[in-house]
Amino acid sequence: MNRIKILVSFILGVTASSVLAQCCAGGSGSPIAGGASQGVLADRQMEIASNFQYVNTENFYTGDKRDTGRYLDNFNSKYLYTRIAYGITKDLTMSVESGYWINKTEVGLDKVDTIASKGIGDLILFPRYDIFNRTEEGKRTELTVGLGFKLPLGKYNDSLKRIEPFSGDAYYITKPLAVQTSSGANDLVFYAFFFRGYPLKNFRLFANAIYIKKGWNPVGEKLGDYASIGLFAGKTFFETLGITLQLKGEWVDKMKLNKNILLYAYPNYDPEATGSRKVFFVPQLSYSYKTHLTVFAYTEIPVYQYVTKTQIASQFQGTVGISFRFATVKCESEE
Repeated sequence: MNRIKILVSFILGVTASSVLAQCCAGGSGSPIAGGASQGVLADRQMEIASNFQYVNTENFYTGDKRDTGRYLDNFNSKYLYTRIAYGITKDLTMSVESGYWINKTEVGLDKVDTIASKGIGDLILFPRYDIFNRTEEGKRTELTVGLGFKLPLGKYNDSLKRIEPFSGDAYYITKPLAVQTSSGANDLVFYAFFFRGYPLKNFRLFANAIYIKKGWNPVGEKLGDYASIGLFAGKTFFETLGITLQLKGEWVDKMKLNKNILLYAYPNYDPEATGSRKVFFVPQLSYSYKTHLTVFAYTEIPVYQYVTKTQIASQFQGTVGISFRFATVKCESEE
């Protein structure tokens, strides 16, 4: 069973809204499902956003086929994620993002050898810059790029206590990386966001691209790099109700281990049972109040999965959240 235990990864879901890049102006406040999809805030505008994400799966795949073998009973997690962002200028937004794992749990066969963790996640510093933003003839076009940096705060080498049945002596083994609250490495996040909105029709099209360059942690592990592309279409009804549909494709590379580390201790998982290609359909509903407060919910539905070796696969992921935006200064016309 140890060869089946693998890394279960997900990209932190954060909310985003389209806004006019000018003092005190706010947009529809329609969050975007999936990944770090967002433009920039208005000049000196602040956003506080938080969401709760639940992941649960009992599925295993080999290649692109469902594997009916029994390896684990279940993997599930609950994660609370928070972002605080500020519009330094009309073109530059800086955000600080982190979260707390309420639980990450790997349930062994017949509920034997269940392993769980909880605790703080990682810290992400994420500046974004608007390189193009234009409104003309009933449409608005925006292009934003970002470069984020992840600082590991959570545990990456938490261990389990075991008792040797004959001697009664205690010994400790490191938990699988799938249930650690951090990878323990510094990562770089490259990001691009393109938006085309038609305000008169309350309709919008947008796309995002994310690439995460994973670093090495202190124990000689490197999670596989991550890349995703999302295509979105959204429409607002009654000025408050937003419906967004997303098609997201993602790729995860295999993880790597330092060869010198392997001379001393082979990990309690199979590094070859990592890496995947997946496609998700992501429907989302949102409700906005006075353009400042938005609540939303979405779910990621896997429509295609391919894994490089038998491993646990995506099954259910749901997110609910809230976003609040406000101006930190008054417009000159209001003074």
